[in-house]
Amino acid sequence: MASIRVRVAQTLNPLRRWLLPVGALVTFTGYVRPWIDHKAAGLAVLGLDLGELVKFLHPVQQGEIRLWREGFYLPLVAVSVSLSLNAFRRGPAHSGGADRGKAGAGGEASLPCYGWPLRVAFLLLAVVAALNLLPPAWTPRLLLTTEFRMQTVVMIGCLALAALSPFAALFHAPRSVVEAEDGPGAGADRRGFPRRTAWTLAFFGALVPTALAVSAVLIPLVQFRQILPTLAELYGQPPEIGWGPAAMVAGLAALIGHGLRDIVLLVRK
Repeated sequence: MASIRVRVAQTLNPLRRWLLPVGALVTFTGYVRPWIDHKAAGLAVLGLDLGELVKFLHPVQQGEIRLWREGFYLPLVAVSVSLSLNAFRRGPAHSGGADRGKAGAGGEASLPCYGWPLRVAFLLLAVVAALNLLPPAWTPRLLLTTEFRMQTVVMIGCLALAALSPFAALFHAPRSVVEAEDGPGAGADRRGFPRRTAWTLAFFGALVPTALAVSAVLIPLVQFRQILPTLAELYGQPPEIGWGPAAMVAGLAALIGHGLRDIVLLVRK
């Protein structure tokens, strides 16, 4: 039975490993592709446009439709945070004899989950996603206004997290943190404050990107549906929905699956 579990794990782990990069790329692609499709390029609306577009809709200006404008940018935040938190993460290796040799008595080797090419790609996409929070035709003074202050703060936070990504990887290595304090092997059975703190950090390191991904599915789509009748009036007909929302949801589903897997593993331990 144990051998079957090991074989299943060896088969599924590489697939789970790709949930993050594929999910992030598909999410970003869907977000910057048409949500409202139209033959005339100027009348097509990208997901990236919605945060600005809604400001000019009459029902929104009059308060007839109440929206959280910044909520349309949650997919960008989810992508940036998820990639920055996971780019340098390390995980157990169970595949071969060399790995078992590295594992030692603990039976678990801590190896990088992603190589340097993927790490660089992760951080590049994290930075690009964060910079897309900038409003069009921005100036430093504009970024400090009340309207764009939240976007600016979140963008700076995402860029800072990308810069600190090697340290953010500690969120996913609670046992390593404890062993650094107590020596190898001491952290495995420890129930004191350092262990609880490390595992709490690991839990929130998995919970935060998962919660962001769930919010990035619900809030933009609900608000998009709210403004569709207004857009239909502007177009003179029901607008044609593009493939962007479906792709974004598929990508975010992968990010949610990746985060839930981390949470489940932490709870089991």
